[in-house]
Amino acid sequence: MNTLQQLNAEMAELASDVQRSLVRIVAGAHGVGAGTIWHADGLILTNAHVVGRGRGLQVVLPDKRALPARVIAHSYERDLAALAVDAEDLPTIPLGQSRLLKPGDFVMALGHPFGIANGATGGVVVGVGREFPELPPLAYDGVVANLRLRPGHSGGPLVDSQGRLVGVNMLMNGPEIGVAIAVDVVKDFLRQALGTPEAVVIV
Repeated sequence: MNTLQQLNAEMAELASDVQRSLVRIVAGAHGVGAGTIWHADGLILTNAHVVGRGRGLQVVLPDKRALPARVIAHSYERDLAALAVDAEDLPTIPLGQSRLLKPGDFVMALGHPFGIANGATGGVVVGVGREFPELPPLAYDGVVANLRLRPGHSGGPLVDSQGRLVGVNMLMNGPEIGVAIAVDVVKDFLRQALGTPEAVVIV
């Protein structure tokens, strides 16, 4: 196997591992987005704009089970929402540290772009922070990368080259720039909203 084939195999394996924790969020007539399994006992993270008003929500797990979901925390300012589903022993993604990302680091975003299940796109980090030229100021730290986020990627995981969660996909800015909410912001959101550390959240 040559170097390119080995790299392709590694990237495909990385995507396959992350897909185990990638869910589909169905919000009635509002549309379809993505979500990330945060805790094995049914805690799902996504964007506030994906869940809309929170009516008629369903989470479709990787094993195709469609479960009703309820919103247990949300922040429109940070565009984050936490959902609860009645499930146990769900596969989660190891957590990374977004503040340690450097320009040039590889990241991969997963979701369901245009309704295509388990779509992946990759690129390199441009920067981490709140203010970037030609981007509207962010309320909280974001991860900006030169990858192509599309409708349906929103709420899905952004992972580093080791498959660790470093962000939650949020928006695209032009054809080549994607913005994710930094995972460190997500941790703070969960601490504030649910009152427990991210690793031991009990739904």
